[in-house]
Amino acid sequence: MKRLFKIFISAAIAAFCLMPANAFQFPDVATDYWAAKQIEDLTDKGVIVGYPDGTFKPDENVTRAEFATMAIKALGQEHTKIAQPITYTDITPDFWAYDSIQKAVYFDLISSEKDGSEFRPADSVSREEATTIAVNALTTEQISEAKAKEVLSKKYADANSIPASFLIPAGKSEILNMIVVKPGSDEVKLEPERPATRAEVAAILYNMTEQAKLNPNAKLAEAMRKKTGEGFVIPGATVQGSVGTIPAGAEFPVKITKYVSTKTSQSGDMYVALVPQNYITKEKFILIYANSNLKGQLLDVRSGKWFVRNGVLVLQNSLITTNNDQVAEFAATGELHKDRNWFMKFVRATLKGEQLEATPEDTVYLKLLKPLKIDLTNGWIYE
Repeated sequence: MKRLFKIFISAAIAAFCLMPANAFQFPDVATDYWAAKQIEDLTDKGVIVGYPDGTFKPDENVTRAEFATMAIKALGQEHTKIAQPITYTDITPDFWAYDSIQKAVYFDLISSEKDGSEFRPADSVSREEATTIAVNALTTEQISEAKAKEVLSKKYADANSIPASFLIPAGKSEILNMIVVKPGSDEVKLEPERPATRAEVAAILYNMTEQAKLNPNAKLAEAMRKKTGEGFVIPGATVQGSVGTIPAGAEFPVKITKYVSTKTSQSGDMYVALVPQNYITKEKFILIYANSNLKGQLLDVRSGKWFVRNGVLVLQNSLITTNNDQVAEFAATGELHKDRNWFMKFVRATLKGEQLEATPEDTVYLKLLKPLKIDLTNGWIYE
């Protein structure tokens, strides 16, 4: 039974690692739909999702809680930790979007909320609110109300009637070519108070992320900075933009947390190991943080026998739990060896029988079986 249980656990780990991702496909979004590109891009990135029946429903509205969550995901900050959350009277820490709302406030996307106020999470997000949040994510040039009115009045029929609170954000958005207007209307209008549709939200968030790559606001700029540190340099690791890649075949040290040996362990036994120091690129960008947790099983354990064979102890790693508490696939393997001088190598090659062991103080090297891509700004592993 113990053997069967180990096999079952191993199969479960493998199944978890091989779960396929959902492809972009919405029957109610034609390829020539005006926001198809933005919807596809954000769907591929997991920022927006469809309904259980497989549709996208582009003309449906979006709640304020949903938009805050989408904005944080679009900016890649869903794993940021907030030390001092703000208190709202209508949401509690167990509310599904609580963390995303707190992050939206922290990153100054929502700038007017105070302790003890209402967030109105179930209200539809308006075009004004969505556009203002998108502009707040950026570092922009200051403009006057007169300048805002000037640029808006050239294009929008309702420019002279928009709320004063929206004048500057709308002007900045127009200058950056970020305002989203659904095509097909006789008059081009801002319609700030109208609820934003799901298609409009996708387009607004897409424009926001494109601009944020160039000019994020101060807090986002710090969060989006690639993190550096000292540690073990992974051979062959590469950097492209904010993404680091550990190639298949790269070797790295780990520390086993429990004693294993060819005498006391069995094939199929599970093990846990720790990353002893940061894994870094040659430029010192951090790929994997120290103390990340590795899990796997002993793939092959055979004790040494005189005149027959030396001991065999092979580790097969499956998963990693990162400093973000992300559990991701981390396929690697390693075989224990002992360093011997030339005489002992001759003795072992002739007589055989050597036993192998690893203690929590020992360093074991694993070899990565599949390439691994990592967001260097937050340590998140792409799957």
